[in-house]
Amino acid sequence: MGNKLIVSLSPHIHGGDSVQKNMYGVLIALIPAFAASLLYFGLGALLVTATSVAACLFFEWAIEKFIMKKEVTTIWDGSAIITGVLLAFNLPSNLPVWIIILGALFAIGVVKMSFGGLGCNPFNPALAGRVFLLLSFPVQMTTWPAVGQLMAYTDATTTATPLAIMKGVIKGAPGFSIDQLPDTFHLLIGQNGGCLGEVSALALLLGLAYMLWKKIITWHIPVSILATVFLFSGAMHLIHPEEYVSPVAQLLSGGLMLGAVFMATDYVTSPMSSKGMLIYGVAIGFLTVIIRLFGNYPEGVSFAILIMNAFTPLINTYCKPKRFGEVANKK
Repeated sequence: MGNKLIVSLSPHIHGGDSVQKNMYGVLIALIPAFAASLLYFGLGALLVTATSVAACLFFEWAIEKFIMKKEVTTIWDGSAIITGVLLAFNLPSNLPVWIIILGALFAIGVVKMSFGGLGCNPFNPALAGRVFLLLSFPVQMTTWPAVGQLMAYTDATTTATPLAIMKGVIKGAPGFSIDQLPDTFHLLIGQNGGCLGEVSALALLLGLAYMLWKKIITWHIPVSILATVFLFSGAMHLIHPEEYVSPVAQLLSGGLMLGAVFMATDYVTSPMSSKGMLIYGVAIGFLTVIIRLFGNYPEGVSFAILIMNAFTPLINTYCKPKRFGEVANKK
């Protein structure tokens, strides 16, 4: 009697990954950006982040316990904490606490839990929460404290963001010129107005390097987004350099780095295949530049990511890998 070949169901080897491990890995990658936000925006950044995280944890716990009537097991897997941190990173450091709580309720209650929780939401919760607040409270969401203030809630000095200056130049608004933009070094380190977690491109790039090193994400989405923005905005700059800023300034301004590194790479709402990720990333980069240059809003990355979240199932269908052992039909 010969030896038997026993074939069991996959997976045969556990890779050691888990939801909790990857989520807390992302939180570690966010530490440099959080440190930069504290440096530039002081206690306002701490208050906004703490409020957002606490509210997200509370709403996920309350919805699971009192509405879904199930055992609460997910609030410490890291997903709600990441939603809270990323929502805070998309907000100005002087936003009133009650508005932050509303944003957390929308992100967790409407966008995440109403679809069944982690793994079921079609849109990125933090980005959806940010857009909800932007549309609902446009004045509060576009009032930017100047850097270097310990507390931005009382008599704060406000400033124009680099993207607002760019949009003013494109629209021909009086009082705006490209010369008002911070230089490349200040854009890189973050010494300019904006959402508290987006201003330091260098801190976000450190987070990207950590996640690539730990293989939490792959390069396909962030690189394809940034490359597309660089090439498209670079072409526009060559055509009209007096109106459109350099592609380097586009890369280092606004929420592009934050969106490309931490928001577009969300496991649930991004494509699964490498080919799909590249299509997804190129489309996000293209839409971001279109909205920045030709839309009414100075920033476009949030809208671009949410639009492409909606196309993720279609991309997954189109880029479905061939099954191992499948024989193509012959006509």
